[in-house]
Amino acid sequence: MAAANPASVALREKGASQIYNLDRDAAFVTFQEAVAADPQDSSAYRGLATTLWLSITFRRGNMTVDDYLGRATKPPAPTSPIPPAPPETVAAFQRAIDQAVTLARTQISRNARDADAHYQLGAAIGLRASYAATVDGSLGGAFRAAREAFSEHEQVLALDPKRKDAGLIVGTYRYIVSTLSFPVRWMAYVVGFAGDKERGLHMIEEAAGYPGDNQDDARFALVLLYNREKRYDDALKLLALLRDRYPRNRLLWLEAGATSLRAGHADNAERFLTDGLLRFADDHRPRMFGEDALWRYKRGAARAALGRQGDAEADLRQAVQFEGRPWVHGRAHLELGKLAVKSGNRDQANDEFRAAVTLCEGDNDLAFADEARRLLK
Repeated sequence: MAAANPASVALREKGASQIYNLDRDAAFVTFQEAVAADPQDSSAYRGLATTLWLSITFRRGNMTVDDYLGRATKPPAPTSPIPPAPPETVAAFQRAIDQAVTLARTQISRNARDADAHYQLGAAIGLRASYAATVDGSLGGAFRAAREAFSEHEQVLALDPKRKDAGLIVGTYRYIVSTLSFPVRWMAYVVGFAGDKERGLHMIEEAAGYPGDNQDDARFALVLLYNREKRYDDALKLLALLRDRYPRNRLLWLEAGATSLRAGHADNAERFLTDGLLRFADDHRPRMFGEDALWRYKRGAARAALGRQGDAEADLRQAVQFEGRPWVHGRAHLELGKLAVKSGNRDQANDEFRAAVTLCEGDNDLAFADEARRLLK
């Protein structure tokens, strides 16, 4: 195994911390320095590519758990307010990830039984799969890359069973395959994927407990999966740990509020969201696209659940006025419709529900579109 330059390793660790703290511009500079410190370090190029990918998803506003709970990824419509990915950022991502893949393949060609080389290759290709799904909206491209990433990290575990960090990709794809419809799951089995939800979750949990460079990636993945599995207490415990580690990441307060709301604890949700809004009121770093609308929608929904109608309506009116994702505006209109029903204004309620149907359906938020449509009837 070819060890990276110690300077590159230290810079990668610094850059990862900056990413998790939402200091994206600083992280970009740090990973450039890591590449300069060791141009043969595949991980440094992958870190640079990760920073560029996250700058795109941040710009597009799809970095929250809500974006991956029952909502299929698809490219934004031509009329969508979501900013397109900047061509120069896309090109820089492709250059960085191509170099990460090339260096890892070269390492494997020198020693086919080098577990770390297979890990680096699988991690780079896995990042390419994530990019294809979240930026390009190409499920076919993501599927092809994911299959190779899965195979490489299974090879890591075969060569070195102690490398629990490889379980993040293998476990994630096992989990995903287990949730697919039978025809798609069968096709996945045929091309080499394996399913098993419980095994997949366990592997990701092991990765979250292993001191590898993707430990916090595994923790963030578990926050999403625990929400999917309605294991809200487990998700909140991880969010508390992550808030301690990355106190500049305001989205962790947003996610804690959103998770509490899904758990039915509107009081805790309101507390997290109000605390986050106050704590980061003077944070002048760039906001995620639609972030202000999302904060206000979530707190408005929490206050509505608490029966604080006036406060809830004030937040929700702000949510629909701020720039934001159509599904966020749609859900805010849905909540406003429910408030109008409670106040006896059925005409206003129907207007809100119609707006919710249009906005949610247009952004592939079908469950909430169906709820608004049901309330219209």
